[in-house]
Amino acid sequence: MTDDNQLPADAAGRRIGGISLRAFAPNAITVLALCFGLTGVRFAIGGQFELAIAAVIFAGVLDGMDGRIARLLRAQSKFGAELDSLSDVIAFGVAPAMILFLWSLQDAPKFGWTAALALAVCCALRLARFNSRMDADFQPHKSAGFMTGIPAPAGAGLAFVPIYLWLVTDNPLFREWYVVMPWALAVAMLMISALPTFSWSSIRLRRSWRLFALAGVGLLGAALVTAPWLTLLFVCALYVAALPFGLASYAKVRRRG
Repeated sequence: MTDDNQLPADAAGRRIGGISLRAFAPNAITVLALCFGLTGVRFAIGGQFELAIAAVIFAGVLDGMDGRIARLLRAQSKFGAELDSLSDVIAFGVAPAMILFLWSLQDAPKFGWTAALALAVCCALRLARFNSRMDADFQPHKSAGFMTGIPAPAGAGLAFVPIYLWLVTDNPLFREWYVVMPWALAVAMLMISALPTFSWSSIRLRRSWRLFALAGVGLLGAALVTAPWLTLLFVCALYVAALPFGLASYAKVRRRG
């Protein structure tokens, strides 16, 4: 096994040409997220749309874990950041676009593929914007604990709302392209918007509320197992309802200076 100290270094003294053992775990989780996202496309090709959505949702869970594990292990790296962005584009941009196209948008007489492309392209643009600002000194949203636009995993989850409704109600209306197309375009626009949205760092829980929050997480997990599509609809409704509050909260932070 090659030791990290034997790796070549660049002009700044940083090790290049390999991945440290500490960085292996978070990067492996990122690769798993990418694989689950693409597996969702495979299920969609076979008409197994419930499994397709489940694969992308699980990719979102993995995406929420890799960065935190990297910070816990102090294994953040430029390689990991780039791999995470590439994984996000595929799992939360390309995969949802393909699933929606195979499920509904392919029946549109015109512009069905264009709408699917818009979801994938806007996801890529959002992540490119995020990466380009990663080292910027002035990031007003980030410094206040907010994100700019809705994140890619949230965008993927919101894009599936018509499928959730179809699975819950069995109403063919929600599968019609003229319902799915404007919704997909709206989610795409939200991803590249300048709308300040809540991030984990902007959420502050009082000590007295933390036990209730833990109980809520447990109940949410149980609900996802017993009634996944209805629960995901509820979560998406809460997220959309929180968007105006995020805007108002950011405006309040800005006024405080």
